[in-house]
Amino acid sequence: MPALKGKFEFRKSQRTTRRSLLFTLGYCLMLSTVLSSCGEAKNNTQQSTATPESTASSSSTTEKSTEKQVVRIVRSKQLTALAVLEKQGSLEKRLEPLGFKVQWPEFAAGPQQLEALNANGLDIASTAESPPVFSQAAGAPLVYLSTTRPSGKAISLLVPVNSPIKSVADLKGKKVAFQKASIGHYLLVKALEDAGLKLSDVQSVFLTPPDANAAFSQSKVDAWYIWEPFATRNVQNKIARVLADGGKLRDTGNFYSTSRQFYQAHPDVIKVFLEELEKAEIWTKDHPKEVAQLLAPVTQLDVPTLEIMHKKYDYGLLPITDKTITKQQEVADKWYSLGLIPKKVNVKEGFLTPEEYAKITPSEVLANK
Repeated sequence: MPALKGKFEFRKSQRTTRRSLLFTLGYCLMLSTVLSSCGEAKNNTQQSTATPESTASSSSTTEKSTEKQVVRIVRSKQLTALAVLEKQGSLEKRLEPLGFKVQWPEFAAGPQQLEALNANGLDIASTAESPPVFSQAAGAPLVYLSTTRPSGKAISLLVPVNSPIKSVADLKGKKVAFQKASIGHYLLVKALEDAGLKLSDVQSVFLTPPDANAAFSQSKVDAWYIWEPFATRNVQNKIARVLADGGKLRDTGNFYSTSRQFYQAHPDVIKVFLEELEKAEIWTKDHPKEVAQLLAPVTQLDVPTLEIMHKKYDYGLLPITDKTITKQQEVADKWYSLGLIPKKVNVKEGFLTPEEYAKITPSEVLANK
């Protein structure tokens, strides 16, 4: 009996195994059929949607081909013709037929603008004389486009309203804040030299304008060389008084500049920009009240104050001349003599030829030579 029982169980096991195998085989065949059907359905779906996707891609390409290019011009938050130009919107209208739209990015100061210019984050910058020198010293392929009148009274050396400091000579050993490589930096050097001091006679505190504003208001520095509207705001709020301005010290103007790449690619855009800017300069000079009303929200100062401030500026572009280049070389040599740039800079490498300037400079500006 045990033997028969074992034989019976063995045959039963065989039948069970066969049934399992048949079931597994059948299941696999069914699964294969389902997967195959799904695959075909997926392929059919992909094929059926291929044409719309291709059409969408083609449509996207067409849209991109008609999309306007962008020229990025630094935003001015001062009482300047550049700020007026943005508000008036005339530049956008002139550039539209050329296939360009305008963006107005903001930067803390000139050095930050030129860093962005070199990194292809900005196309047209507006700075004082020193930032371009530092940029050239760093090897940036910068191009000077136009210059302005000095407007030295719009830059002020501030001290706290109750400070015992009465003259520039009193700054010896004191903490003076300014944006490195800015007009404030340059005018401080000149002011100290006039007082018989050197830059090393004061404690230089390199701060961007917003950071310097905070440090000055918290009495963390003894003086601050800064431009408008920071100076007037602090004087109005009785935080500061003006120790000296740049009226007698400043003998250079600001510069509009671009990268060599942008100049070579879009001289037509630059020409239009300078033409519209010069129109804005003339309008700004002749309409102090309207300018004040237009830029009150930008500067965060009231209209009467802006009308008074208007007198601190001298408006109008100036052409690039040999005298301009010579003066800019003096600025570069000054920074090199102080050891603040690593090599002697030949500023002429950033200037165009007279023939090239004649093609982009407004005729009324060229007439000022």
